[in-house]
Amino acid sequence: MSNPIAARTDSLQLSRTANTFAPPVMEARRWLADVNHPADRPLLNVSQAAPVDPPPLALREAMAARGRDDAESHLYGPVLGLPALREEVATQWSAAYGGQISAAQVAITSGCNQAFAASIATLCAEGDEVIIPVPYYFNHRMWLDMSGVRTVPLPVGPGMVPDAAAAAQRITPKTRAIALVSPNNPCGVEYPSAVLRDFFALAQRHKIALIVDETYRDFDARTGAPHDLFANPDWDETLIHLYSFSKAYRLTGHRVGAVVAGTARLAEIEKFLDTVTICPNQLGQRAALWGMQNLADWLAGERREILDRRAAIDAAFPMLAAKGWQLLGNGAYFAYAEHPFSLSSADLAPRLVHDAGVLLLPGTMFMPDTVPGGERQVRIAFANIDRAGINTLFDRLSGLTY
Repeated sequence: MSNPIAARTDSLQLSRTANTFAPPVMEARRWLADVNHPADRPLLNVSQAAPVDPPPLALREAMAARGRDDAESHLYGPVLGLPALREEVATQWSAAYGGQISAAQVAITSGCNQAFAASIATLCAEGDEVIIPVPYYFNHRMWLDMSGVRTVPLPVGPGMVPDAAAAAQRITPKTRAIALVSPNNPCGVEYPSAVLRDFFALAQRHKIALIVDETYRDFDARTGAPHDLFANPDWDETLIHLYSFSKAYRLTGHRVGAVVAGTARLAEIEKFLDTVTICPNQLGQRAALWGMQNLADWLAGERREILDRRAAIDAAFPMLAAKGWQLLGNGAYFAYAEHPFSLSSADLAPRLVHDAGVLLLPGTMFMPDTVPGGERQVRIAFANIDRAGINTLFDRLSGLTY
């Protein structure tokens, strides 16, 4: 029997999904097949960029009560999300960023990936371009591929931070947006406020959108607002801000995210959301709202724990540095490092499962083939590994020779 995808590939008429690569995390999980990890060397899984623990008990109890007593939590709701949650995001974000954000400028989505997808759908047509720093978040690249949008890679500069002047050189008549992630996935770095301001000014000058994905904003090491973009009275003409409730409140399986943008943009986003999900997860939205209103102290404790793990990475890394490793970035949930071996990270990462009982992601998953560097880089996600686990991880990696 013929393969319809292969047939279309042969005729250069690729389907949307055939235009991109397989999901990297799913590929990495397949490396675990048929591998037995002894009791004295259990698998250290540092591949996942999200918590694997459930929400805190108080939130689960609140969700259970809502599911039992609130009939509307099981029904269709507004396409752009629960009004009370939109209002809470607007209120808290206005206070946090020192700007003016209304509930009408907030939409709730089924996770932050959908917020990105919806935003791109309102911005781009076939053949348009979006500039993204590399290393990039691979799901952003995948969605651009499947949308017929050209990814324009922007190699990062010192400290794994992108440069607006370098981005300016890549803007063409087809450029529709620049997309940034800060704190960054995969590199962990927090983009300085001045850098974000430069990118905003660049986007504003060229009348393109600046997408800023702040999924990991709750684990930023800095005090105060990470940027002042919302303080600009015309922010909604340029800025599209994305957020995920998955990380802060461990609502990964409930798929709740947000997009903050101008009302005209959200009217277009509403078309997209209505056709793909009709409305966000009703119970998940109520959980996110309850978390925002009741879990500030708990979330502060989660932030302290993540920052302590970040400090543990810094403290223990000399063990790897002595063997030729280099720490390129460290923050949010991630340490991004350069390994000293001659083989590509694409080959190294699967071997680490067997040789060290470690599952991490190779830098090649975060880079296009046209940009060098990923073959020497790896991402370590420490969302689910504590100080002791970090020391064990580095002990295993430091003993490797290839």
